[in-house]
Amino acid sequence: MKKLLLPLLALLFVGSLIAVESAPSEVVGYVKYELVAGNNTIALPMDQPYAMASELGDDIGASTMGYYDSANQLWVVVDANPWGGWTADFNVNNGQALWVNTATETSFYSLGDIPALLPSYNLVAGNNMIMLPLDKSDLNLASLVGDDIGASTMGFYDSANQIWVVIDANPWGGWTADFATIIGDPLWVNIDAAGTWPAPSGRAIQGKSAKK
Repeated sequence: MKKLLLPLLALLFVGSLIAVESAPSEVVGYVKYELVAGNNTIALPMDQPYAMASELGDDIGASTMGYYDSANQLWVVVDANPWGGWTADFNVNNGQALWVNTATETSFYSLGDIPALLPSYNLVAGNNMIMLPLDKSDLNLASLVGDDIGASTMGFYDSANQIWVVIDANPWGGWTADFATIIGDPLWVNIDAAGTWPAPSGRAIQGKSAKK
């Protein structure tokens, strides 16, 4: 999964990353996710217009949309019907990490304003999916994200190879391996005790049950 944060204003790229953190209400931009034919993970970092997974799936041309239901420790997925419409639906929110299956390579752009309230995640003891918030560019390694959260496992979905890549915190300190992270990344997180991350400065992103 390749992803780029790009400004729509006449700003230099490096300057735009500073602007994201210092004056979010004044920046309009987009995050681009390159999707392979098959399974992918994306997120919704920008203030976007979608209310339901079906709307987003139709725009992407997806055959499956899903989210991780951390309360029940399982993936909830809905499928596009070949005759139109979807088998079910669920709400989507700014900052949410999502599962997407597409039949062909395509790109998805999370386009719009930087949200006035950046996400804060209510994490359960166990597995969770998050997005690295737009004001966390200093956390450019999974180990740094994991240390900041207090996680025991960090991971991402390697769409090129269609596998999960995970690293574990050593009980004596440090991590078994590492990988680069960038703002907007959808990430897999396992923690031993429930908590909220980052400290609530925005609204919490909650998973929604699938609706018929």
